[in-house]
Amino acid sequence: MKFDAVLIEPRRARMEAEGLWPGKTLLDYFEDCLREKPQAVALTSIVTATGDRRDLTWTELDALSWRVAAGLRRLGLGRDDVLACQLSNSWELVALYIGCRKLGVVFNPVMPIFREHELLFMLKHGEAKAFVVPKLFRGFDHETMAESMRPDLPDLRHVIVAGGDGPNSFDALLLDPALEVGADLRAVSARDRGDANDVCQLIYTSGTTGEPKGVMHTANTMYSNLVAYADRLHLGADDTVLMFSPMAHQTGFMYGFLMPVMLCARMILMDSWDKDLAARLIQDERVSFTMASTPFLMDLTSAVEEGATDPSSLRIFLCAGTAIPGPLVERAQRILDAKVISAWGMTENGAVTVVAPEDPDERSVQTDGFALPGMELQIRDPDGMPLGPGQEGELFVRGCSNFAGYLKRPQWNATDAEGWFDTGDIARMDEQGYIRICGRSKDVIIRGAENIPVVEVEALLYKHPAVQQVAIVAYPDERLGERACAFIVPKPGQSIDLPAMVNFLSGLHLAKQYFPERLEIRDRLPSTASGKIQKFALRNELRAEYEAMKK
Repeated sequence: MKFDAVLIEPRRARMEAEGLWPGKTLLDYFEDCLREKPQAVALTSIVTATGDRRDLTWTELDALSWRVAAGLRRLGLGRDDVLACQLSNSWELVALYIGCRKLGVVFNPVMPIFREHELLFMLKHGEAKAFVVPKLFRGFDHETMAESMRPDLPDLRHVIVAGGDGPNSFDALLLDPALEVGADLRAVSARDRGDANDVCQLIYTSGTTGEPKGVMHTANTMYSNLVAYADRLHLGADDTVLMFSPMAHQTGFMYGFLMPVMLCARMILMDSWDKDLAARLIQDERVSFTMASTPFLMDLTSAVEEGATDPSSLRIFLCAGTAIPGPLVERAQRILDAKVISAWGMTENGAVTVVAPEDPDERSVQTDGFALPGMELQIRDPDGMPLGPGQEGELFVRGCSNFAGYLKRPQWNATDAEGWFDTGDIARMDEQGYIRICGRSKDVIIRGAENIPVVEVEALLYKHPAVQQVAIVAYPDERLGERACAFIVPKPGQSIDLPAMVNFLSGLHLAKQYFPERLEIRDRLPSTASGKIQKFALRNELRAEYEAMKK
């Protein structure tokens, strides 16, 4: 694979001169941990449904990752090849990524919720040579799905099945005791592992283009963020990090995996969410930090209150993805006795703004934090002119953690000659530099921190024989922040209802989390004189209905 990481070179000299790019890779940090505390527990991996757990020291994790690297090399994977991974949070995912980096293989995490519709595009666009899936996860047979896609994926050579028992299983292909981990493999690793400016992660994000965008990151773009983030939050080697947000998102991947390795801190991974288990883990394992979206904070607070567990070790719950309601912050801090901190970021940048632990509690209610060191913010009017404090406008960011570009789509990089990236968000900034995200200039719905690709779902619904016109917009939801509502104008003499819409999208193998959860049938949709649908009018209608219900 040839990676067109065009956003790296124009800023490399400045980032290095100012010390904003650490110049260290995951393997550099991992080897620090091996030297400093080889027998300390690095990772606890828990299967929520069964309670099964596995504890691994740094030394044990190193041995497993070398075995994985040997297995990948035997399969023919090497530097700049792409490996796609659909595993949930697990020790296998961690060992797999470390093994990939030992060979210079680029890691492409994909969400377990994705089905053929999303995966066929991502794996083909990313030219994935191997695809690692669970045999079963939440009752779904991922192996059968993966095998069914192979005829449409000419670059895909191997499907590797975690939890499988055949010759294509994770154990047989990547953990085979017969694999030779010797001087030859270590020499290949020394040659091919690459440096901190090589693309090491390819991660897809939903947006407004009608197709997912392949975000390229390097060790420098990710670790420049993590160094500043950990410093802002006063995190260190003595912390224990609990992560239940999926590691196929940057929240789980960067802050539940890469950051603990950087800190030489212990990580605890849950493969799926269970509020009562999370509360017990915080108590029993003395968890001090976690990060997730608002629904998780609501659930955890209730679990601690109902189960009478002891959350006293938890210092920080960082909440990102949507505004945190004031009453929730007050209740959570009272019951959890932890600091609830707000933040804002994107797949393209990691966390950009973060409230400091020393800040008053209302900062996390009223703002989304201020810029981390190495990042700059600018609010602009529609003509591109900077706006003053308190004025709403388009949010642009630039700095050390900005991504390396969109794979094969540099025309979408949205970064100008001065390095400013158009986030697509509307925000305002106060005189102290704290921002508040007010909305989006681009057509995206964020449901429980999961971006719904509106344009893509609308395009699929236009294929339904009964649909003449469709518009999908967000409506408020107390738990998830937003949900999706489809407004549909049927063709004359045709009809469609919610079950029919759901069945149609299911037949197209779209991820269920992307389905609109509400359907409104209309004779016509509000539009401009040129025929453009006025989505703001539909959103305002739903918001007014929501506000009326709350009274």
